[in-house]
Amino acid sequence: MKEITFKINGQEMIVPEGTTILEAARMNNIDIPTLCYLKDINEIGACRMCLVEIAGARALQAACVYPVANGIEVLTNSPKVREARRVNLELILSNHNRECTTCIRSENCELQTLATDLGVSDIPFEGEKSGKLIDDLSTSVVRDESKCILCKRCVSVCRDVQSVAVLGTVGRGFTSQVQPVFNKSLADVGCINCGQCIINCPVGALKEKSDIQRVWDAIADPSKTVIVQTAPAVRAALGEEFGYPMGTSVTGKMAAALRRLGFDKVFDTDFGADVCIMEEGTELIGRVTNGGVLPMITSCSPGWIKFIETYYPEAIPHLSSCKSPQNITGALLKNHYAQTNNIDPKDMVVVSIMPCTAKKYEVQREELCTDGNADVDISITTRELARMIKEARILFNKLPDEDFDDYYGESTGAAVIFGATGGVMEAAVRTVADVLNKKDIQEIDYQIVRGVDGIKKASVEVTPDLTVNLVVAHGGANIREVMEQLKAGELADTHFIELMACPGGCVNGGGQPIVSAKDKMDIDIRTERAKALYDEDANVLTYRKSHQNPSVIRLYEEYLEEPNSPKAHHILHTKYSAKPKLV
Repeated sequence: MKEITFKINGQEMIVPEGTTILEAARMNNIDIPTLCYLKDINEIGACRMCLVEIAGARALQAACVYPVANGIEVLTNSPKVREARRVNLELILSNHNRECTTCIRSENCELQTLATDLGVSDIPFEGEKSGKLIDDLSTSVVRDESKCILCKRCVSVCRDVQSVAVLGTVGRGFTSQVQPVFNKSLADVGCINCGQCIINCPVGALKEKSDIQRVWDAIADPSKTVIVQTAPAVRAALGEEFGYPMGTSVTGKMAAALRRLGFDKVFDTDFGADVCIMEEGTELIGRVTNGGVLPMITSCSPGWIKFIETYYPEAIPHLSSCKSPQNITGALLKNHYAQTNNIDPKDMVVVSIMPCTAKKYEVQREELCTDGNADVDISITTRELARMIKEARILFNKLPDEDFDDYYGESTGAAVIFGATGGVMEAAVRTVADVLNKKDIQEIDYQIVRGVDGIKKASVEVTPDLTVNLVVAHGGANIREVMEQLKAGELADTHFIELMACPGGCVNGGGQPIVSAKDKMDIDIRTERAKALYDEDANVLTYRKSHQNPSVIRLYEEYLEEPNSPKAHHILHTKYSAKPKLV
């Protein structure tokens, strides 16, 4: 590759051709400020915060889109640059709802951080503010136009990463706004509730709809038995809210914190994931051996489910009929646990802690009830749990590690890796291979389906007579590509497909701790958080296959009879149907 030699702040640098000034500066440990920039996603130079001076040039240039050239001299900290950045930031702030002390993004806001870093303490520009609307009709996402800075990061993520494109820019000049078409609510367009717009917004213009008060009210109600369950990806990210390095598993402290918040029982959604593998794996074997609809597609991700219902309803027969682990766990608690402990399901409140904003949509679905009782009553995000812990003044870092409560707290390594892309596939293959071979296979790390490649295709010999063809994809754009291949008949030989709405899977869900665009330039959060799950699978948990979970074995012996039994189908399976695109 051709190399470019140039100077930055008087220091000579050699970088590959095509490198932008912003990238070159970071290679030289120079941090050029940005707001609209999102690596590989939104590189448009719109916010003008990354302006730099190039010797001999008449105008300042946006470093994020300006490629270096031989012999140029770049200044990133000249008086002209500092003044331009300050004025641009003051103009952005002048049109911003500056309720910083009460904003949900206070102390984790890229705009607030820039104001501090650049020493902006007074706003000389005041006038009419352009945005006033608060759209809170969605079950999952709240949009506050008064805080939008028009960086368009949400637009690019929704359109290019998720391939949903329900957000766009309307109006011109001062009247410009980011909103759905015709100023509709997110509830009235084809939004899949994934929340990727939230975790990529630099400010508080997008946030999840909070259910914290509903949880506090349930805990305070003496007539209710309040049970909490936590998804696998939560333990891989919650620690970030309390200063732990990314990729640190905080399972034990999380369980301890939940008890101190006042929940009556603390269970693990991983138990439901193990049951999901029993049901889904059996369903897959049945389809392969009995001529069922193939390929079968996983049904764990609620954002993906809404995606197929909205954009590819003709492919719904390919979906597994299994509920998600969240709803499998909730359904079992409202039925098996309630019966065993003589509790009326109507006096039980099941709360889920999820890395996912789409789970808020999922818990309200009529299809996810059993005998009139919702499987799960309230779903809150990893971020909401962190806020509850802080509100309760619990010193999270000083808590002892504690276990989940018995029975529904027992899980396997196969369940915990559900949180990473490829994890459901790997967990299923571990069980399917053992069942079909009628023995305990020792080589169970299916590296071929791991990693963050957008689409992975693999073939695994599960028996001498059966090679299973697999596809794994994550993120809406990759999902759409796979669905188009399915539609075109290009996946006719495929047996099993795992699709996750969020890039990287649940570890990068829309309800996870927010990471700044600057940090995302250097860290792949999908990989770092997944490491915590794979480590727990390999080095912490006793069992690594779902069918080896002693409590799951006991559940089938004492209650469900066998996977895919009529009773299991009644409680743990469901049906999906086409949804209108709306726009």
